[in-house]
Order: sequence, then structure tokens, then C-alpha cells
Amino acid sequence: MIIAVNVRFLLPGNQLEGIGRFTYETLIRMVRRHPEHTFHFLFDRPFDSKYVFGKNVVPHVLFPPARHPFLFVAWFEGAVAQALRQLRPDVFLSLDGFTTLRTSVPRVTVMHDLAFEHFPQDVGFLQRQYYHFFAPRFAYASDCVVAVSEATRQDLIDTYQLPAERIRVVYNAADARFRPQPEATQTATCAKFSDGKPYFLFVGALQPRKNLVNLLRAFDQFKAQSGADTQLLIVGRKAWKAGPIFDVYDQMRHQDDVHLTGRVSDAELVELYAAALATVYVPYFEGFGIPIIEAQACGSPVITSNCSSLPEVAGDAALLVDPFAVDSIAESLVRLHADLALREELIIKGFDNMKRFSWDQSAEALWEVLEEVERGSAD
Repeated sequence: MIIAVNVRFLLPGNQLEGIGRFTYETLIRMVRRHPEHTFHFLFDRPFDSKYVFGKNVVPHVLFPPARHPFLFVAWFEGAVAQALRQLRPDVFLSLDGFTTLRTSVPRVTVMHDLAFEHFPQDVGFLQRQYYHFFAPRFAYASDCVVAVSEATRQDLIDTYQLPAERIRVVYNAADARFRPQPEATQTATCAKFSDGKPYFLFVGALQPRKNLVNLLRAFDQFKAQSGADTQLLIVGRKAWKAGPIFDVYDQMRHQDDVHLTGRVSDAELVELYAAALATVYVPYFEGFGIPIIEAQACGSPVITSNCSSLPEVAGDAALLVDPFAVDSIAESLVRLHADLALREELIIKGFDNMKRFSWDQSAEALWEVLEEVERGSAD
């Protein structure tokens, strides 16, 4: 089988976020398990050679770099369509929710969420127009759509009326580096990041949907109610429309107890999860929510939202809150801070819950989708 793959989220460096992580973890396994098949990786910019996972990978750089709605059109409907005509693959796999409409090649498209449909104000005008026009067309043009959760699968059915039989679910996972750390490492991590004090941890890009505005307000309320010296660490890059987050931060009564670390190394991220009093991840919409299971794998109790995919991913191993209610978030911070037995219970349940998710299983499930689509096109 010849497989063309959109890999534009395999960016140089080590900072892979949700889509990039799904792309990396599934592809590296498929390439190495199936050396008899050829994978044509379609990049939109010069690439890191570490992403050429085997001799059966043929890399291509197609221009222009697709990081703007006008360039999305040029890349997918122009460069990608032309490459597919030349390569004549059996399947085109696109892992970022986009594909091309200008091909007869069978398509498998991974759609991570439809947040832009439910919260259009969170994305820029041109991106919003592009998504609204192309996303439903991409879904219907694809021979199979892969959703990263049952919640996303149901959203595709409800929002686009996509037939259920055209959708498969392939979960994200946490890789093996996410695991508990020795007590000495935890102590050193606290000394480095939180002045030796206990801390709540948030991990994710600073953008509206992650709900940091309400988290910061809830943390201020927690500090006022508890009088604790507990800190809040916010780990992640500044993304889009982050202005309101910093407006609230600037107005906080307990601003000195909040640490904005920016991005950290992979090793530091593991250590931060493992040493946290709890991980607090309360977006108001999420297609999956990888930080939940990364935290659970490291032995961190979790507070998360009661909406979209988050209860599905967290299982019975998290405190669920209303992300739109500051009081709800604050009450859970107070409760988890004060209740050691509850923290220990959530840690044990978290270890059990994260076993449901495996990159090996996800890669195999995605491969089965490719085979199914390839067989269907050959019939």
C-alpha cells in the first residue's frame, strides 16, 4: 500500500501539542510496524530528519507553508492535490482535521474537535470563515472520519449530520515517559518552580477555550478561603486571543502566587505533573484532553470540567466542575487541598483509568481504518 500523509504538525523542535503528538505517536508506530508499505510524508516547511521514521518514508516539502486561511487553500487545494495526482497513493491520511477536496484518492481525516462551531468567537475572522466553509465539506469528502473521542464522534453526527457508520474513534494516550517520580525529584521540582511550596498545575496553550480566566479567578477565591501558601503553575505557550487572561492576571489579589512558566522541557513536564498537589484542567470545550491522562499517569489527582469529552476521558478518576462557574472550580480547589484521602483515592483511580489509553492500540486502530478504506476503494 502507498499512503500519503499530511504531517504539517510535525514541527521542528520537541514541542508537540495535541495534534502534533497524535501525529507523531501514531505514525512512528505504523511506519515501523509496516516496513513493506510506503509512506509519503507531506510537510509544509523544512523538516527535522528525526521525523523520517524509517526507510519506507519518503519526505516531501510542499509550499507555501500553511499557517493562514489563504495559505490553507493554496496548500491543500493546490500543492497537496497536485502531489496526490503525481504520487497516486492508495489512501491520503490527514491528521489535522483538514484535507483536500480536489482529489479522487480515498481519504481518511482525523477530526479532533468542532470547538470552532460552538465557540466561533474564540478564533479569528478568516479562520472562522475557512472552518465553517471547509470543515463540513472535508467531513463528507472523506471516506472515513476518525474522531479522538466518543464526544467528538457524537458532535460530528449532531452538528454535520455525518452518518455514524462513516466515523471511527481512535483515542489519544500518554506515552511511557509520563510516570511517578521519586520524592527527592518532587522536592527539587517544588524548589525550582514554586519556591518549595505545594502547587496546583495547569498545562496547555494560553488561549480562550482553556478557560484560564475562570481558573485564575477561582484560584484567587481559593486563596482567600483557605489562607494556604499553595501556588498555581501555568505551563504552556502564549497562543491566540490571550489578552483577557493577562488582564485578569494583572488584577489578581494573589498574583505573586501564580507562576507563568511558558513552555518547559519534556522531562520538566513529567516532573511538574508528578510533584503537583493536583492538576487543574478546566476547558469549556475539548476534543480529548491529553493533560488529564498525562497527569494521572504521573500520579497527580485531577480536577477537570463536566462537559464535552472531559468526563469520558477522566472516567471516575477526577473531580468534575462546571467550567463556567468560578465558585465550582474554587470549591474543588479547596476540597482537594484539604482532603488527603480524596487525593490518594483519585491517584489510585487515575492509574487504573489511564490504562484505557495506549498509543500502540491507537496506532493499530488507525492502521485498520486505512486498510478498510483501501479495501473499499479496491472493491
